Amino acid sequence: MIQFRIQPDSEIPASNQLFNQIRFAIASGQYPPAYKLPSTRALAMQTGLHRNTISKVYRQLEEEGFVESLAGSGIYVRTQGHEGGSRSKSPILKQYPEAYKVVQQALDELLNQGCSLNEARELCLAEVDWRLRCSARVLVVVPSQDIGAGELMVDELQEALKIPVQLVAMEELSAVLDQTTSATLVTSRYFIGEVEAIAAPKAVRVIPLDIHDYAKELNVVKSLPKASCIGIVSLSPGILRATEIILHGLRGDELLVMTSQPKDAYKLQAIIKRAEITFCTDQTSYLAVQAGVQIVLDDLIRPPKLIRCENYIGSLSINLLKRELGLV
Repeated sequence: MIQFRIQPDSEIPASNQLFNQIRFAIASGQYPPAYKLPSTRALAMQTGLHRNTISKVYRQLEEEGFVESLAGSGIYVRTQGHEGGSRSKSPILKQYPEAYKVVQQALDELLNQGCSLNEARELCLAEVDWRLRCSARVLVVVPSQDIGAGELMVDELQEALKIPVQLVAMEELSAVLDQTTSATLVTSRYFIGEVEAIAAPKAVRVIPLDIHDYAKELNVVKSLPKASCIGIVSLSPGILRATEIILHGLRGDELLVMTSQPKDAYKLQAIIKRAEITFCTDQTSYLAVQAGVQIVLDDLIRPPKLIRCENYIGSLSINLLKRELGLV
């Protein structure tokens, strides 16, 4: 830590002495860009000055562009190349105080690579413009054999985003992209590699979505007694296959697992009559099981317990997608 010394018998005011010493530390690189200055308490103990005097010095340093204050974090040396000078302060900076640093660093990197300011501006605007154009058309892409997973995603995305979302089978994606100049492709991380391979030569971007972790549902399964029968109903055959594997890994042969899609009336009735507890991954499946229970209710000794699972898409992925699409 740099030792600042104040001469009490000097004609130069103590605040000016400290200001000049800190300014020299910054100018000479002893306090490099993004370095966090000592707290007013620490500096008061070192120099013997009152904390109010030190706060006044810090405000002067900020006004003259040497440092910047981040609420709740501290005082930092401004990024090199941006000291001094006044610039308009966007209201967005108050909401995202770190955003300006990100912009500065990105711009500095472009300049270091040889871009001019005008070229850097053109690159940034072109990227933003391209993303906005892509956001005008959102396509959910899944393999045709698991189109049910796509239906799940479309339902949840349209509800969350409040915009039209189109479902496209992966096998048809190339032909669909031949007819569009830009789009945003959304798919589960399960299928991301295949979708990216198809999309690579096209003017589109691909965004993977993470699925819900199903932690609550798995905790229920862990607590079930041996020999329990579990029903799993889902629009997606892929989810059903994955669930069987996961539950077998979790409980081995201790549980009987029965699966069905909502359109398979025979399997659905078997689950309703046999399973003590039934998980439904989507609203369509949940309603189908409810309707099936009503049909055979008089013949049931004990109706199955129905659990409507959380959304298929994780909430974090939904929020990130909203930002990517410019909806927030």
